[in-house]
Order: sequence, then structure tokens, then C-alpha cells
Amino acid sequence: MMKITVIGGGAAGMTCAILLARAGKSVTILERGERLGKKLSATGNGQGNVTNTHMDASCYFSDDTDKVARILSRFSWQDTVAFLQSMGGIFLPDARGRVYPAGRQASAVTDLMRRELFRLGVQIITNARVSRLEPRHGLRAVWEGGSLSSDAVVLAAGGAAAKNFGTDGTAYALAQAFGHMVTPLSPVLVQLRCDPQTVRGLKGIRMDAGLRVLRCGREVYACRGDVLFTESGVSGDAVFRASSHAEQGDTLWLDFLPDVPQNLLRSAVGEGEDGLLCIVPNGLGRHLFKLAAGNRTRLLSLLKAFPLTVTGTLGFDYAQATRGGIPLAETDEGLQSLYCGGLYFAGEVLNVDGECGGYNLHWAFASAHTVAEELQ
Repeated sequence: MMKITVIGGGAAGMTCAILLARAGKSVTILERGERLGKKLSATGNGQGNVTNTHMDASCYFSDDTDKVARILSRFSWQDTVAFLQSMGGIFLPDARGRVYPAGRQASAVTDLMRRELFRLGVQIITNARVSRLEPRHGLRAVWEGGSLSSDAVVLAAGGAAAKNFGTDGTAYALAQAFGHMVTPLSPVLVQLRCDPQTVRGLKGIRMDAGLRVLRCGREVYACRGDVLFTESGVSGDAVFRASSHAEQGDTLWLDFLPDVPQNLLRSAVGEGEDGLLCIVPNGLGRHLFKLAAGNRTRLLSLLKAFPLTVTGTLGFDYAQATRGGIPLAETDEGLQSLYCGGLYFAGEVLNVDGECGGYNLHWAFASAHTVAEELQ
């Protein structure tokens, strides 16, 4: 019986192990933490956004989007839903195409997959932080206190984002030892830092706003959604989506009233510091009045185009995903290493990241499926 070691017990690792075990392979998961699926249990703001009905390679950033498209064609969003529902549960899309478990609990998705791993008899070794891979009797994974040889190894240990979930970027070294490169890494799906003078006093204010990202006066991205002011900048769903496109020095333009035309604003906005009552939250209204120095024309402009200069992000500790990683160009169509036979990659460790809305988790499922198909 073919023996396969999966390094990493996140969404990609568990998916790959389940599919391989269903195909009759002997599978062992090596997880550096104390339990599987810690990051999966927090996805979708804890609600479990597992995929998106608007699945397309254009929603991803990579060194080879054509290969991304081919992998997505092998495992659609419907396939993700079918795979998860084969273990139990119900998964439904919302109005924006984001697919969640009906119970809206991400930890339940993790429990579903753990239960299936147990049913299939997959061996799970936790607290096993693999320090090196050796080409011995196939490939041997070595960690403090143990080692394991197998016919193939699937590296699904994640990227550099959210190290509190066990993904701190150290797993890239396992591939680099065989000659793989790692493209420059940066945090995405993350809060943005802005000029502190502009956001001071706005912490905690939340708005459904239009958001545009401008670079040298040219729009590079636009969306609408939740914007939350923080002590150092902005957060929220719209900001996470924009963070995949924004760079330091860009300008964010916020439209606080995207459903309200200028002519209605002109008739509704009153004079003085209380002229924005019942138009925007009081704290925001006072802040805008102060910025406008009481000038009503300027105030009307700020309501529809409030500028924020991006000074950076909160970094990997607060990011949901990693941009960069092992290039797809260094793998074959089955995501096997071109430099080491029997070494495969799945999930965030690869140089692929998606938009906010279930795309990164879908990549975990789809890439794991590709690897599992190749190993069957």
C-alpha cells in the first residue's frame, strides 16, 4: 500500500488526506500544533466561508494564473460543496456568492473533517514540527522526537500569515532545501494603516461605504462593503478586499453614503456642527465638520470622497493570507516539485492568493484535490 505523509493539518492538508484515504492510501498527517484545523475554524469571520459561486482564475494572484485556471477547472465551487456535504452538513451561498455552512460556524467545518479523518483511519501526529525532508526510502520527514518515511510527501503547511494559527513561514525552508525559490512575501486580506491624523478620534465607527483605491490618480480597485475605523487605520470587509490591491502610498477614497446622490445631500446637510445629524454617525459627523473647517461645500465633498493615505498594513500577524510563496512554475500539472520527485504542494505554501470571499479556502480544497488525483 502506498504510504503518503501530509505536512500540515489545515484545510488543504486535511482535504488531501481524506481524498487519499478514500482512495485506499495509507496516510499520516504531521501537524506542528496541538490540533488540526485551527485556522480553518476562524475562516469567514468565524462563520466558515468555504468557497464562492463566482469562481474564476481572475480572482487570484499568482505567477501562473493559467495553471490556476486549469486547477480550478478540475475542482469547481460545486465540487467543494459536494466534497464537504459528503461528510455531512449543508452549505449555502449568500447574496454575494459566499458559501457558508447552514449553521454559520467555521469550527463545525473543522469538526466535520476531523470526524471523517477518524472514520477513515488516517494517522494524525500533532506537535510534530518537521525540520527537514530527506530523500531516504522515498522521502523521510524528520522532527524533534520522530521521523517518518513514505512514498510521497505533500507539503501543505501554509504561508506566513497569522502565526497564532501555526503558519509562520518556516515551512518554506523544507522546499528551499531542494532548490525551490520563494517569491517575495507580503500580507494580504489585512487591515490597512493610514495617516494617523486623518483617522484620530474615529476608532470604532463602522459604515457601509464605497471604497476606491487610487494610485497616482488612477483607480486600481473599487468595491463596496463594511469599513471599520481602527486606532491606526481601517478594517472591515471592504478593506480586506482592497488590501489585495492597495500599496503603500495609495489613496483610499471612501464614499460614506453610496446610495445617496449629491442633490439629496445638498438639501439634507444643515449648517453648523450638528448639520450631519441622522446622516452619518455623530462622531464621524463632528470629525468631518472639523476637517472641513465649517465649509459646507468641503463637507459635502468629504461625505462622498473621504481621502486616506495608505501607510502600510498591520502585517502578517493580522493577515488572513500570504502573497507569494513557492512558484507554480516550479511544479508540474499535478503540483509535484520539478526538483524532487514525490514532493507535492497544496494550499497557501504556493504562490497563489485569492480575493476575500472564500477564494483562498477554495484554493486549499482545489489544490489538495489536484495532488490527491495525481497520487491515486
